[in-house]
Formats: sequence, C-alpha cells, structure tokens
Amino acid sequence: MKKNIHPSIFLLKINCSCNNKIYIYSTLNKNFFVDTCYKCHSFYTGKQKISNSSKRINIFNKRFSKINIK
Repeated sequence: MKKNIHPSIFLLKINCSCNNKIYIYSTLNKNFFVDTCYKCHSFYTGKQKISNSSKRINIFNKRFSKINIK
C-alpha cells in the first residue's frame, strides 16, 4: 500500500436540535449541526402520522375524470 495518499480521519461531533450529540469518524474536519436525528425524528420515535392518501386519490380522480386524453 502506498504511503501518504490516504486522507486523514477525524472524530466529529454532530449536534442535534434536541441536544443529542453523535460522534462519528469522517474525513471532514468540521463539527456540524443537524435539525433532526434518530432520537427526535418522528419515524424513529413512533409518532409518525400516516396520511389518508386514498381520499386525496379520490379527489384527484374526481377532478380529472372528465378529461378525455387520446
């Protein structure tokens, strides 16, 4: 393996808006801030809202059913 061709690896601290701190290794040499993480995102916390898409589909079909496309 050649020497001195690989990038340096740094330990980064990622800060979330919920005050959670995540530590990762990366070639990026800068700590950064994220809005959501696995502790506050609705998908991971189980508070995700499921929308009723069948109602939206029925409204779309009703609205555009009169258009004849050939």
